[in-house]
Amino acid sequence: MTSTSQPVQIAFDIGGTFTDFVLQDPTNGGMRFWKVPSTPDDPSRAVLSGLSELLDESGVQGPDVGVILHATTVATNAIIERKGPKTAFITTQGFRDILIMGRQKRYDTFDIYLTKPMPLVDRKDVLEVDERIDVFGETVKSIDPASLEGVVNTITEDGYESAAIAFIHAYADGSHERAVRDAIADKHPDMPISISSEVSPKMREFERFSTTLANAYVKPVVENYLGNLEGALKERGIESDIFIMQSNAGLVPPELARDMPIRIVESGPAAGVMMCGVIGREEGKQNMLTFDMGGTTAKLGAIDGGEPAVMATFEVAMINCRPGSGIPLNISAVELLEIGAGGGSIARTDLGLIAVGPESAGADPGPICYGQGGTEPTVTDANLVLGYLNPDYFNGGAMSLDRAAAEEGIRRVIADPLGINVGEAAWGIHTIANANMERAMRVVSVERGRDPRDYTLVSFGGAGPVHTTRIARSLGIPEIIIPYGAGVGSAVGLLEADNKIDATLTRVTRIRPDAATDIAAVYEELEARVAADLARLGRSETPRWSRYAYMRYVGQGYERKVDLPDGPMDAGYPDKISDVFIESYLRNYGFTDPDAEIEAIDWYLVATIPSNYDALHRFESAGEEGENFVVGSRDAYFPEMDGYMECDVIDRYRLRAGDTFDGPAIIEERESTTLVLPGDVVTVSSSGHMVIKVGYED
Repeated sequence: MTSTSQPVQIAFDIGGTFTDFVLQDPTNGGMRFWKVPSTPDDPSRAVLSGLSELLDESGVQGPDVGVILHATTVATNAIIERKGPKTAFITTQGFRDILIMGRQKRYDTFDIYLTKPMPLVDRKDVLEVDERIDVFGETVKSIDPASLEGVVNTITEDGYESAAIAFIHAYADGSHERAVRDAIADKHPDMPISISSEVSPKMREFERFSTTLANAYVKPVVENYLGNLEGALKERGIESDIFIMQSNAGLVPPELARDMPIRIVESGPAAGVMMCGVIGREEGKQNMLTFDMGGTTAKLGAIDGGEPAVMATFEVAMINCRPGSGIPLNISAVELLEIGAGGGSIARTDLGLIAVGPESAGADPGPICYGQGGTEPTVTDANLVLGYLNPDYFNGGAMSLDRAAAEEGIRRVIADPLGINVGEAAWGIHTIANANMERAMRVVSVERGRDPRDYTLVSFGGAGPVHTTRIARSLGIPEIIIPYGAGVGSAVGLLEADNKIDATLTRVTRIRPDAATDIAAVYEELEARVAADLARLGRSETPRWSRYAYMRYVGQGYERKVDLPDGPMDAGYPDKISDVFIESYLRNYGFTDPDAEIEAIDWYLVATIPSNYDALHRFESAGEEGENFVVGSRDAYFPEMDGYMECDVIDRYRLRAGDTFDGPAIIEERESTTLVLPGDVVTVSSSGHMVIKVGYED
């Protein structure tokens, strides 16, 4: 690939262990993949290093880059690792402990030593203002000037770097929040301030408070990161447009990401799900489970009816996949479950048993086999000892793995203490990691009403294809797709993402024939909010609008998402809304209540502008007609065959559309390795993806 007259586009995804790149040439649709170790202390260093290598390798100059598409975990990591700046949380007098109390529901009923997730700030950092607005948006008590002055003085004296403001019922009227923000900004014009009436204008104060605080907590971190990134790109001569992936799988420019950084918390995993949606269309699959395993975490999601499932609220830093154990965030996000299970997950013994994760060796020092000072065995070390990884072709040969060091580490930490041999210990590590991910996959599938036997599993990420066949068997999943470019799947997904802006607000509305005017007023307000962000997007095209709401029968405690019909919001629109709610309710619960009134609580509006990018051309086979794709063999561990056995090693780049072969086999490419078990059958589709029919039963 050489310099072209048309600008190229580059997408990259920063993970905890590796940073992945894809460069696409618009003249022929060809793509080049790249992967470099991440630099957690300053993620922009890995970006600059990887971009320089990729551009040099491709013969592309900085000015030839037309657009940069980016996904990052920087906001997520700041929350999980509690590495945000000193942040003040300002709320209504008498409500300072809302964040500590949370919800009454225990995420583990029988744990008498249960530890609830603590807020991102200490109680001493929660400040109170004497004010009150009621549920209808009426002022009960105006802001007390003395209490406001006290808050401003405390912020000054205690050296806070960021502030969050969330008052009771501010979703109904945010004027008090804006007044306090203005008072703080007068004294601290450069301080980032987040208010709940803009970040999360929805009822239920705990989730709204938590979301607003998280936005304020990560705002300086994201601002600093994006500034460093833009500076690093300019150093390389790249001054093209930049777009950041949001949790809802839509792209926004950096200025919008700076304003609402909480919306990019799950940006990398969301991009991966986007890629799976494209693969589903290419392969004719409507229902898919998605599995993205990298060096630090595993991310699991679902696609139903060809569209990614979207949630209005999700949790960060959950414990053992249990709802209620994490920090709730009120943002639209692709449905995902993230656990601490990756190639770098550390193995140890616990009460005579093998335990794996959630702690990770990360990129530095990394697994023992990296030879960078790591001393604790990891999943990658185990996979190397089991023969699944090629020590001379890890990351395309850019890194060499030390098998002897991995064996010694596993012997010292696992095998000798448990009285087993190294092979058994490595298999135990691999199996426990699989069990952790299988448990999470059951949450995404069975516990959410999906029968995994009716779904195709799409597996990607640097480590995912090594583990996916065993996970599929344990759940009865009949088919697996390993995408072309699986090792950089989230980066590939960025190339297919659209620009997307959404807005939400709470307006409790009874769905009656006379409600059309109220509903139209709600969407008029939402459209004004979305239009302001669209103007900053810099796109002149007419967006595709979609509406949905969270609805329930009057008297119920919680709602369910209902996609609302398009068309004018005239006198007949409330009846149309009632019809789709009843249909949805009947489909999910098997009954309806014809005598109960229906109400909508939260209203949503989404504007989508399709990307300017050409359809992806993924598959570039280097293989020639009749060329043998088997390039060697090595011993690998298959308990189905009573231990180590010799199996074929296949060069991914020699495979052509229509090629088929049986397992066991190991398929190698630069960014990932795929393990095929005995009894499985692999076929290469016309799009270049490997389709595995799971045939062997344990």
